[in-house]
Amino acid sequence: MKHFADRVAVITGAASGFGREFARTGAQLGMKLVLADVDAPALASLQAELEARGVDVLALACDVSQSGDVQALADAAMGRHGAVHLLFNNAGVGCGGLIWEHSEADWEWLLGVNLWGVIHGVRIFTPLMLAGAAADPNYEGHIVNTASIAGLLNASNMGAYNVTKHAVVSLSETLYHDLRLIDAAVGASVLCPHYVPTGIHKSERNRPDDLRNRADPTASQVAARLLADKSVRSGKLTAAQVSQAAFDAVRDGRFYIHTHPEMLDAVQDHMSDILHQHNPRDPLAAEPRAMALLQARLKARKA
Repeated sequence: MKHFADRVAVITGAASGFGREFARTGAQLGMKLVLADVDAPALASLQAELEARGVDVLALACDVSQSGDVQALADAAMGRHGAVHLLFNNAGVGCGGLIWEHSEADWEWLLGVNLWGVIHGVRIFTPLMLAGAAADPNYEGHIVNTASIAGLLNASNMGAYNVTKHAVVSLSETLYHDLRLIDAAVGASVLCPHYVPTGIHKSERNRPDDLRNRADPTASQVAARLLADKSVRSGKLTAAQVSQAAFDAVRDGRFYIHTHPEMLDAVQDHMSDILHQHNPRDPLAAEPRAMALLQARLKARKA
């Protein structure tokens, strides 16, 4: 996808973090925006900001874990513009802890947003984009799914999150192959960031009441929150820089979007362990302070 001006971008999780910066970058490039988020006040604030700059914005409250909400988003986008050219399946949440200590509600929440949100987006929007390509010989389309470096590695104490992000990488790679199989005028990319200052470490603020944990958090879950808060806040790369990298990848037709190339050594180690049948190394072993924090919290629990 080489051209962005006057094209239509649909962005989920648009009210904060990467989504908000995708919207701002798209606006700078002259795109028409369809923005979705569960945080209605933050979404309205972004809409006002962009409309004050003369940007064509349609904003809708949307829970991507619900297929009906994503269908309504697609219907609204098509009703307003008649086409969708760029789709960011970006909404995401996070929580951590020892994998057996994740509650059923944890699994339902993370799988619902991080995985089912992408599934719904791909299932509902891809046919619309393919139809747009069939109707317009000049059509260009692209789908970007937000995964994580956690979709390429398996660090301890964040099992549910790892599972959802690995699934998004798998879904995205298959989407890429399937689109090429039919010579579609629609491309695909997967975004695999490491820690960036966004609001994901505060995901609980938007957690549905019926999926909240009633029990107090375990020591491993408290440690995961502390580590996530510290790591996200200390990230040097900004969400705006990640957004620019994503748009550059779309323009260049690149599938893998790596924001922290220094993490690729750990990915290579992971693949080497698989190929040589070695026991898997924990990626956190390369971050001794993080490992020490987790181990100290767990030891304190036993004391």
